Amino acid sequence: MELAKLGLGDDVQLKILELPVKYSEVEKKMKWIWTELQPQLSVHVGMMSSSKAIALEQCGRNKGYMEKDLSGAHPQGGCCLLEGPERIESAVNMKSVCKNISWPGVHVIHSRDAGRYLCEYAYYMSLYYGSGKAVFIHVPALGRIITAGLLGQSLQIIIQEVLRQLNQLCA
Repeated sequence: MELAKLGLGDDVQLKILELPVKYSEVEKKMKWIWTELQPQLSVHVGMMSSSKAIALEQCGRNKGYMEKDLSGAHPQGGCCLLEGPERIESAVNMKSVCKNISWPGVHVIHSRDAGRYLCEYAYYMSLYYGSGKAVFIHVPALGRIITAGLLGQSLQIIIQEVLRQLNQLCA
């Protein structure tokens, strides 16, 4: 991945993990990330092939997960957590991130709907276990709209702005 080559700065440790396309595995992985790795921030990146822009997602929703994963399953009751809050907001103001960044040739938008499939499921679970210290970035498919190099640079700028905001919140 291009972002791994670029990095996020000398004082930021970057770990890139791939999530399986199974609800049960995603839940286990989110618990593991937050209990074992204990990051300052978890950044999730998922592809939305129909998109022509990079979408910065603000929140994860708990209900409505009826589309089946690759194993043919969906969460019990269509919920991330049966007793969980309806919606969890990121501690980071993604609308502000969207306004504070610009990169030539890249369209970045703010979104409050990550799609109620595995992307939003992972985001909700990460927001839950990470007490809001997570963000989700939906990216278009590589090709005509964006190249791997441009996507890597865009993610670097976005994540650096997210970290700047998070550091201000914690100061």
